[in-house]
Amino acid sequence: MKAEVFLDDDYRPAEDEPFMNDRQIEYFRRKLVNWKNDILDNSSDTVAGMKDQTRNIPDVADRASEETDRALELRTRDRERKLVTKIDAALRRIDEGEYGYCAITGEPISLKRLDARPIATMSLEAQERHERREKVHRDD
Repeated sequence: MKAEVFLDDDYRPAEDEPFMNDRQIEYFRRKLVNWKNDILDNSSDTVAGMKDQTRNIPDVADRASEETDRALELRTRDRERKLVTKIDAALRRIDEGEYGYCAITGEPISLKRLDARPIATMSLEAQERHERREKVHRDD
């Protein structure tokens, strides 16, 4: 088992340190775990709120408005559920030593990109190529 890595609260990965060293790995692990916990907390709040809000509203317009709000909330939670799956995959890549490297080219993904999108699996260049190919080959 690895020793726990100490990180200052203001630590940010820097380009001048070795790529995906223990401190960077721990930084991204914590970022992903905190993000996942925030999402799970929000979904628990949504479930509790929906249980509390179940009521019979006689006005049709008010009922429709509440149903629309509820549908939007459920759609948001579904997107977040898919995001949790991607976060779990990123945490697995950390455990397997593959985190931070492009799945297509094997090259390091920039720290700025990982900080902005810690679930990224491709470098910016590979992602742009992928999106261009997708745009060309999609059915309109």
